[in-house]
Amino acid sequence: MADSPSRTDLSDLVRERRTERGLSLRKLEERCIDPEDPERGPLWKFGVISRLERNLPVIPPQLPELRALAAGLELPLWRIQEAAGGQFFGIDTMWSDSTRAMVHDYEAMSPDDRERVRDLMRTWRARPEATE
Repeated sequence: MADSPSRTDLSDLVRERRTERGLSLRKLEERCIDPEDPERGPLWKFGVISRLERNLPVIPPQLPELRALAAGLELPLWRIQEAAGGQFFGIDTMWSDSTRAMVHDYEAMSPDDRERVRDLMRTWRARPEATE
């Protein structure tokens, strides 16, 4: 299991959304089924969800578990991915127009460095499509 995270992005999102939806830990467990592989059944146990919500160490979830959690919480997968990336890997998601980038420790960057990242994203987006 991973050490107790210094960031709590996913823990906070799960706790807040579960409360908002009025779900018990057991009910959320039942709903956490990967829509791409429903035969596997629930991929989250209530004890793991409880540990996550209380910021206790848990094994970082894999993509099927993230899809299952998104389904259980009725959230888009990208929201769960962003929160997990922040909490477990220190990766921040940065949006520029319709472009999304995963940037390590974006929030810790200076304002000038953040602007450089945004400029790079705008430049990348503005690139003409390659022709064959």
